[in-house]
Amino acid sequence: MSNHSPISTHHSLTKWGIIGCGRIAHRFMQGLNALPGNVLAASYSRRVETVDAFVAEYGGVACSSAEELLAGDIDAVYIATLPDTHAYYSILALNAGKHVLCEKPATLNLSQLEQVLDVAKTSGLLFMEGMKPPFYPLYQKLKAYLTTDPIGPVGYVRAGSSVADISRDHPNFSHALAGGALMQIGIYEAFLAIDWLGETLEVQAMGRFSGMEIDMFSIFQTRHQFGYAQLYGGFDLHGKGDALICGAIGHVTIHKNWWNPAKATISYLDGRVVEIDEPFTAGGLNYEIAHFVELIQAGKTESPIITHDMSRRMIKMIDDARAQVGLKFLGE
Repeated sequence: MSNHSPISTHHSLTKWGIIGCGRIAHRFMQGLNALPGNVLAASYSRRVETVDAFVAEYGGVACSSAEELLAGDIDAVYIATLPDTHAYYSILALNAGKHVLCEKPATLNLSQLEQVLDVAKTSGLLFMEGMKPPFYPLYQKLKAYLTTDPIGPVGYVRAGSSVADISRDHPNFSHALAGGALMQIGIYEAFLAIDWLGETLEVQAMGRFSGMEIDMFSIFQTRHQFGYAQLYGGFDLHGKGDALICGAIGHVTIHKNWWNPAKATISYLDGRVVEIDEPFTAGGLNYEIAHFVELIQAGKTESPIITHDMSRRMIKMIDDARAQVGLKFLGE
């Protein structure tokens, strides 16, 4: 094989299919288009006009069914539908021999996730939940910095966001599509708490529905292997969206929006303050896509960063919180 190609010395083209052509799919394409060696080959959406418009903008083939898309010449599928269909399409894609990057939350609940992971294991293909924060340059730079100038053992995480400016026709408000604050926002906080504090041992949650079928505002506090977290998410209050990570000799503030992190401040007990500023490009999903493609090329079936176990722990925390808030979805 020639090593003189100007684009790539050893990586072949990764051909993508997208299932679901809504807001997050557009953001995904912003990231994909910034990565050489990746191309959108095919798209499918339940609404014909949506997929036609998507293909007109980004190229590739418009498919009339998910089966048609999966029968095509693609390597990987990005599932950009709403959580109610994540498990269904993930299993369909894995059974069709395609690697799967599935938007968070990976499934409706833990039992669905176990079904997906069973199929992934049997197929020997890569399955990863699209939980983006740990792939951002800021998050990686922060982790690296703390290995040489630590804040001591971390024992407390506080994080949350409440976004009051979403239009009421947004799928976040749909019970049928598995919306709600815990599913749409809380899953990010679950990641942060588990990433810094380890395994979840206890969950206490409260939430209110405010005339909707889904939780409009929920708070949940959790006990972990290494400490405690206090977390919130909502849609009818204007809340900040930063994160606080406390250790024995210092604390970190990841400034809003912490899940698209670009700036952090580390404050030490001795009075020192360190600022880390690391802007992101191309909408931010490019980093998780690049990681996913590297895993495919290395023949891996699981991410070492968003492991299958991390996905299990995140959705289990949300399951437990939903049970206490009283939010059940269709078929549960």
